Amino acid sequence: MSNKTKFGSKGWTPDRIVSLKGKTYVITGATSGTGFEASKILASKGAKVVMLNRNPKKSEDVIAAIKQELGNNADVSFVRMDLGEQASVRKAAEEVLKKVTRIDALMCNGAIAQVPKQQITVDGFESQIGVNHYGHFTLQALLFPLIEKSKGRIVTVGSMGYNMGIKTIKFDDMNWDKDYTANDAYSQSKLAQIMSIYELQDRLEKAGKTDVKAYACHPGSSRTSLIKTSGNLVTRIMFGLMSLSPMVQSAEKGSYPELMCATEENLDQKGFYGPTGRSYWVGPVGECKLEPHAVDKKVSKRLWEVSEKATDCKWTF
Repeated sequence: MSNKTKFGSKGWTPDRIVSLKGKTYVITGATSGTGFEASKILASKGAKVVMLNRNPKKSEDVIAAIKQELGNNADVSFVRMDLGEQASVRKAAEEVLKKVTRIDALMCNGAIAQVPKQQITVDGFESQIGVNHYGHFTLQALLFPLIEKSKGRIVTVGSMGYNMGIKTIKFDDMNWDKDYTANDAYSQSKLAQIMSIYELQDRLEKAGKTDVKAYACHPGSSRTSLIKTSGNLVTRIMFGLMSLSPMVQSAEKGSYPELMCATEENLDQKGFYGPTGRSYWVGPVGECKLEPHAVDKKVSKRLWEVSEKATDCKWTF
């Protein structure tokens, strides 16, 4: 039975998650939105959850909120990490490797979106590809040995935005020094994330590392602070109005695809998962159509090589 139908008319829900006692999940960007909701649900099932967040105060507040709701035994902690700074990612990865003995899933959830004007990170990357792609690329590589030892998973939270810009990677101008637009740069960063997951699948298979699973998903259109945090005024107003309509779902429902990819047994890695309703904005969670340009082998192979060189972080399989 295909993943499109195996979950029934209501799609995948966290009711399918059994006890996660003894398992460890590491998740980026968990102080609000889908990351927070996913963390809470994982903790409610008995998992150890390590959040990788930029803001320590917000991290402490959300951990307190989770413990207040679930009880003080909820095993939730955080490590400070700024995805936009490679040095911060490396330091956080070191701390995680000291803090946990296994990683059942690394959930690459954190992101920025629709940054109005071109911003360059301390490492010289356009901010959206620097945070969304390069930050996670390095984190995945550094945590991979423990993920492999744990026979764990890597879950990338992409976006349908991958299909809303140019349909390839702009290798000659990845920082968008020419013709920068918030949407094109965001779309590029999400396309890069998704392409890297399917390239990773191929490399794992070639290396015989089939115990590690890699998944790509998207949250649909969810009520989170993503646009409010980095989008321009007009974009924020438009999304605020949209959020009042049935075209936007709760952040909790937006967390279901990444939770499914992190926990569901026998899930086909080649799928792309998220809400399956109109335009894939809302609806039952299952398998969505992935456009061919997202799995263009020639482009994804070059992107991988460019990413290793840009981050000075070579994967070891």
